[in-house]
Amino acid sequence: MVLRRKKTEPRRGTPAHLLVVGLGNPGAQYQGTRHNIGVEVIVELCNRYGGSLRPGREAALSDELRVGDKRVAVAFPQTFMNRSGESVRQLVRRHGIEQLRTLVVVHDELDLEPGRMKVKFGGGLAGHNGLRSIRDHLHDTDFVRIRVGVGRPPSRQRGADWVLKRPQPEDRELLDEVVIEAADAAEALVDTSLDDVMNRFNRNV
Repeated sequence: MVLRRKKTEPRRGTPAHLLVVGLGNPGAQYQGTRHNIGVEVIVELCNRYGGSLRPGREAALSDELRVGDKRVAVAFPQTFMNRSGESVRQLVRRHGIEQLRTLVVVHDELDLEPGRMKVKFGGGLAGHNGLRSIRDHLHDTDFVRIRVGVGRPPSRQRGADWVLKRPQPEDRELLDEVVIEAADAAEALVDTSLDDVMNRFNRNV
């Protein structure tokens, strides 16, 4: 999809080759929870390329990384998960994202076990409120997702309560490993086709 901007929404800044957004909730009380696993992937990318997430006018912590000869914008919306689209819409404008295929959203996924991840393009939202908000603000779902598995609760506990808790040590170890893999996938998308990235990273899902 090509985004159509209103005349009151001019592009700001030099376009980024890729915009990678990690979904989560702001605040120390949410750090390390399952719902914030997407943010951990963004932090990993920053660590690899000397980036530092800083507050900006787009209701997000963000930075621009240089990956080879490409400019890659990374961001963590500060609007809380259910309102992620408000920030993402502004980030898309700021970084000159006209093709939604160059927007990558990293998020927690209940339908994948801890330690697993999947790269996906478009499709359903699986009840994820952050993705729903992005769809509502961009009026489309044709963006790339990196789904990072956090698993479902072992009991009748509500999924919303489950993702807002920190994982047990055995799951935490698996999540630490899959954060690295998800960052590898995001990095690969800089100069590798989406189909090739999906073939590479979705083999065990």
